Amino acid sequence: MYGDPRTIRRILTELGDTWAVVGLSANERRAAYGVAEVLQRYGKRIVPVHPKAETVHGEQGYASLAEIPFPVDVVDVFVNSDLAGGIADEAVAAGAKAVWFQLGVIDEGAWDRVRGSGLDMVMDRCPAIEIPRLG
Repeated sequence: MYGDPRTIRRILTELGDTWAVVGLSANERRAAYGVAEVLQRYGKRIVPVHPKAETVHGEQGYASLAEIPFPVDVVDVFVNSDLAGGIADEAVAAGAKAVWFQLGVIDEGAWDRVRGSGLDMVMDRCPAIEIPRLG
């Protein structure tokens, strides 16, 4: 349910190429850093979202989703499950088309709210694992 293959494919291939990566900093040891690099390799524009607002992989960072001055298609969430629901709500408010919660990030209430808003959502999956499977 949370990782429906059709939804995964639609998010990765049809919904747009601008991905806000929440939790992405210049720390190369963090999973978000490597996943963002994979997304770029597959043609996605990544937008780092982190309180430090650092430039990562050549892309300007922002301290929050609300500060991004252009539309984002997908919000990829690399924060603790306790914080993820708030990020999901911000993604809906920002006009994103989809929300993606990374491996280990689960919030069923957020799932219900995002899906109830008409957006696609994937939870407890990693796009860097899923995108190469598309062939």
